[in-house]
Amino acid sequence: MTGVIIASSNQGKIAEFRDLLGVDFHPLSEMPDPIEVEETGTTFHANARLKAETIAERYGTVTLADDSGLVVDALDGRPGVYSARYAGEEKNDRRNLEKVLSELKGVPKEKRTARFYCVIALSIPGGTTHFATGTCEGYIIHQPTGTHGFGYDPIFYVPEQMKTLAELTSDQKNKISHRAEAMQDLKKHWQEWMEG
Repeated sequence: MTGVIIASSNQGKIAEFRDLLGVDFHPLSEMPDPIEVEETGTTFHANARLKAETIAERYGTVTLADDSGLVVDALDGRPGVYSARYAGEEKNDRRNLEKVLSELKGVPKEKRTARFYCVIALSIPGGTTHFATGTCEGYIIHQPTGTHGFGYDPIFYVPEQMKTLAELTSDQKNKISHRAEAMQDLKKHWQEWMEG
């Protein structure tokens, strides 16, 4: 097979990778007998590695996988790797967001610092797994603001933009997001890692 497998069925994410790297990506959903790799790691690196290496080994093809989430300092790094299912296994964005706000009740603005963190793993069958990372720094506001984006975007305020991520257009968000930064990091090393 030519091209690279991306361990995602998210067409927007796949298009972003394709545009950035000029590579033909195959979404996992288009592979024969696609599997869902359970994220059992306790870090973003571990989950990204697990997904990328499992799929690369299964199909014998270079594979990209990412893991990302929200890290809140006042919550000792939570929700972290559990960001998508913080309020329960059904992955409810509204309940996740409300749980974070509830846990931060009474915490002053200067102690509500947070970041979105993204790790992209590039696994080469029989070879090395490389990692690219990105962050987006901000803080958690007291109530949701904005209608764009998803997940924790309405409560994540980016000081440089003077807006929450949910108040930014997708184009604006994609220039400053943790995933955009991780993809730029990946782009810097892509040729070297693929040739190595």
